[in-house]
Amino acid sequence: MNLIVCVDTNWGIGWKNQLLVSIPRDKKLFQEHTMGKVILGGRKTMEGLPGGTELKGRKNIVLTGKKDYKFGKATIVHSMDEALLELQNYASEDIFIIGGGKVYRQFLPYCDVAYVTKVNYKYDADTFFENLDASDEWVMTHDSEEQTYYDIEYFFTIYQRRERVMRGLDTNFRERHGD
Repeated sequence: MNLIVCVDTNWGIGWKNQLLVSIPRDKKLFQEHTMGKVILGGRKTMEGLPGGTELKGRKNIVLTGKKDYKFGKATIVHSMDEALLELQNYASEDIFIIGGGKVYRQFLPYCDVAYVTKVNYKYDADTFFENLDASDEWVMTHDSEEQTYYDIEYFFTIYQRRERVMRGLDTNFRERHGD
């Protein structure tokens, strides 16, 4: 399984149920990675998508505790167990966890690859992602050249489970996706 996230220098990801920053190239990369794939997010994350509806060209799965919840044509699951059962229907490499904070924490143990856009700025944040740089389980396998959007500096990085890299299953970002 994969996850995709944008973090600040403190690994903050959100403030009052909003993303910390919106960078067009980050959105484009998100689209490129997830198009034709499966995305799973929590209810608030999914409701915050452009247009407030499911993303076209992807299988949308929403994890929520609300029993009668509907979200367009998305598949609704109500527990981790139900989500994992649904995800068994898809190839692991085609699954992207897209947040929010609680969903990332729940699914991180199941993910092998993390696509992390790292913004070189500390925002006010109330929701955080685990600092993969401080984790013995993860290793950064790609770090792009510095990118800029107005005065925002950021980097596209890929982290993989250390055991995956040690087994030689690492990916080459430049060959597959350009830089």
